[in-house]
This record gives sequence, structure tokens and C-alpha cells, in this order.
Amino acid sequence: MTAEVLTAADNNAAWCDTVCRSHGLAGWGDGEAWSVPRRSPPRYPDAVTLRPDLPPEAVLGRIDAGPGASVKDSFATLDLTRYGFDVIVEGQWIHRAPAAAASGPPLTPVSTTRALAAWATAHGGGAVFRPALLADPAVTVLARYDPSGAVVGGAVVSRGGGVLGVSNVFGPDPAAVWRGVCVRFGREALVGWESDDDLPPARESGFRPAGPLRVWAAS
Repeated sequence: MTAEVLTAADNNAAWCDTVCRSHGLAGWGDGEAWSVPRRSPPRYPDAVTLRPDLPPEAVLGRIDAGPGASVKDSFATLDLTRYGFDVIVEGQWIHRAPAAAASGPPLTPVSTTRALAAWATAHGGGAVFRPALLADPAVTVLARYDPSGAVVGGAVVSRGGGVLGVSNVFGPDPAAVWRGVCVRFGREALVGWESDDDLPPARESGFRPAGPLRVWAAS
């Protein structure tokens, strides 16, 4: 475990809390985990662990652990198999130290509900991304446009845990999206996470693996 992992997990928990609150779901966190007592929006966990030695019962006791529940195991230390959970994602926390901004075209901030709707459609998350996100000063939704004005990629950058977290990177050229994020925000410390298969484009922009994580889901 490294300081980068702890920071990245804190940042991710803050982002999950922001998304849940935009849906009217009140999450809460302490030094052990962040969690939401009702089912989180699609693609978002019901809990994010914030320390590596947390017993499974301490995590599952915070959430509705029935079918459809999910837990982000920030340190890949939990075993939830006997509770009806399976690992659905293996990934790595990633970190990029402050550096000179990358060269190239930056991504464009999304600032209207209409633009957010187009972004969310291209992303595939649809109604998960609600207009309340645009009013949050800790959140920047970024889009990559083609010459016709269509969204062809994007990401979210959110402040939490003392750093900026990059999430929801999408598009047919993810390396261009990561570069675009670093053009705009590369002078600050950046964290995030990617599945093992999706890690190479982030590494091209200077992100380095900091530690493993897993996502568990209940069937």
C-alpha cells in the first residue's frame, strides 16, 4: 500500500458520493469506508473501502448486500466469495505527479445541460450523469469533439482527497483523451483507476500504477 493508493481511493469515494448525491442518495464515509445504504446508480459501487484490513462484515453491514450490490475493494484484500459476491473487475489505481502540461489540444469543458446530455449519450451512461454535476465546483466534465461538433470522447475530472481524479474516460482514441486531460490539468497531481486491459493509454500520458483494486458484485 502506498500514499498514492490511499489518496486515489479517497478521491474516488468523493466522486462516488457526488454522483450518488446528484441522485438524491446520501452517502457517508469515515476512515474505514465510504458507502451508501440504498442501491447506487448503475456502474457505481455501494461501498469503497478506505483501509486494507477491513473485515468483510464491516463492509457489507454498511450496505444493502443483496443481488446487484457492488463493492470497490480498494486494496484487493477482501474475500467476499462466501457472501455471494464475485470479482467483476481487476484493475490498478494510477497516479501522475505534477508535471509540465502535455502538448496538444485540450478537451472542452461541458457547461450546459444539452451538452451534458450529448456527452452522456456518447459515453453510454445516459441518465447517470445529471445536470446537478455541472453546478458542482469540484467537478469538470470534459468532451472531445470531432469537426462536426459530435462528441467522440471525454472524461470527468473531480477534486477530492487533495488531488484531481480522472474517471469515465471514453472514446475510440482513449490515449487522445488522457493527453487532453493532461493538457488542461497536468500541472496538478492526478489519480484514477483503470482495468488492467485499459491501462496502456493512461501510461502513455505519464500515469503509473500505484496498487491493485477489485470490484465485487453480488449475483
